[in-house]
Amino acid sequence: SVHVVTDKRLVHIILIQLLSLSTMNSSSGIQELMAAETRASQIVAEARMARGERMKQAKNDGQELIDAYRAERQEEFNNMVLSAGGSGGSYSAKLQAETNSEIMSMQGQFQRNAQKAIDVLLSKCCEVSLEVPTARVRATQKQFGM
Repeated sequence: SVHVVTDKRLVHIILIQLLSLSTMNSSSGIQELMAAETRASQIVAEARMARGERMKQAKNDGQELIDAYRAERQEEFNNMVLSAGGSGGSYSAKLQAETNSEIMSMQGQFQRNAQKAIDVLLSKCCEVSLEVPTARVRATQKQFGM
């Protein structure tokens, strides 16, 4: 609607200037026409700026609505979680106790089996077999034509 109003005002200004041209001399008419064109450009620029401001305002209003809706839905979700889970605090405490118990159990298993793991690793690292497999010997002989 702003464009329509702006366009109507622009056409009106130009028509008035053209009518006045027929009654005035040519140099003054050209100056008036240039002034009308400048004014029309200003009107269009003002309309563009106003449109930009309205778009910014609409964006801000939309973001406010989105934020309010998000907060409302988050509150509903929190209430639903609390009602479905009973008292969330006791469930959390129970879960924490079970986790701590499992951690203690795993640490005990680690302490019991750490030395065994070290012994196995050391025995494998220090155990060197000097035997060459027969398949490897044959492959080497075949490669060098022996």
